[in-house]
Order: sequence, then C-alpha cells, then structure tokens
Amino acid sequence: MKSLFLILAASLLFFSCEQDNTKKELPSDSIFHLTSQWQDQRNQSYLLNTLRGKTLVVVMIYTSCKTACPILVADMKRIERQIRPAYLDEVSLVLVSIDPETDTPERLAEFAQTGGMDAPQWVFLRSDEAATQEFANVLSMKYKKISPVDFSHSNIISVFNPDGELILQEEGTGINAEKVAGKVNETVKGN
Repeated sequence: MKSLFLILAASLLFFSCEQDNTKKELPSDSIFHLTSQWQDQRNQSYLLNTLRGKTLVVVMIYTSCKTACPILVADMKRIERQIRPAYLDEVSLVLVSIDPETDTPERLAEFAQTGGMDAPQWVFLRSDEAATQEFANVLSMKYKKISPVDFSHSNIISVFNPDGELILQEEGTGINAEKVAGKVNETVKGN
C-alpha cells in the first residue's frame, strides 16, 4: 500500500511538472533573458518574459512615422487576418516603439484604438533608450534619430516561438504576410 502511494505521488508530481511550461529552462538565445522593464499601452509595467508561452510577432515602429511604419502596421494587420482565429489567444502581436519619449502609454493606447488594434492580442511596448536599443540589437534592427521627429530604421518583422527563440524574420515593407502567418499557425499548432 505504501509503495502504491509513493508511485501515485511520484506520477502526480511528474505530470504536474510536465504541464508547467513556464518552469522549463529557457533556451540560451531566448529574448526572455532580457531583464529590462517595459510599459504597455495600458500603462502596465512588466518584463518581456510576461509574454512567455505565446507565439510573438514583433515589429519596431514609432507612432509619428509617416513613411515605413504605416506599411509595417498594415503588414501586421494582414498577418493577424491570416492567423487562424482559434489560435489568436496563443499569439501576441507586439509593436515596440523606437521613440519612447513621444510614444507614452497614452499615445500608444490612442494609436492602438485609432488603428483598430485594441484586441487582447495587440501589445504596444515602450521602455527607456537603453532597453530599446538592446531589444533592437537582439532583432538585428538598426535605427537612428535623424531629426527631432524622425527616425531612419530597418523594416523587420520577427516571429518568436513561445520560449522566445527567433524562428523567422521578414525584412522590408509589404512582406509576405501569408508566409509569416503560416509560420505562426504552424508554431501554435505544434505547442
């Protein structure tokens, strides 16, 4: 009887550990190792690892941009439309500001609402300049302030698996949204 109880207890412990994805060790190249503090469009502060467990589609923009960023935002919306609706709870569409001085949480919330991106899967983030630059470096994304209101920047959309590993990058505006959404759907289905 005692041995049966021990086997049952060990099995229960094994299966409860097996189910908790957040306790599993992160891969060495996970973005969730970054420890910087971020704010979202709801003015909530948190670490990037708060997004762990979801497939992430990430782009860096700034809300006052009138050239490439509107195209990148349109690309993100096209990606969202091609993600299976049943999978949207497992996905975060993350827009990270390269202009945290202008892109306050209030400004990000207004931008999200005006752009029809206020559903739960849309996450707008800002941090300080050092954290923003660190995040851009992880994405191999370059940006530079060229005037008080304008930036020159790379146009990259990145997909990360639920453990924060980069699994796809598309560069340029007008990217292949079908390819990106296909990778997202494949990743969510595989988890």
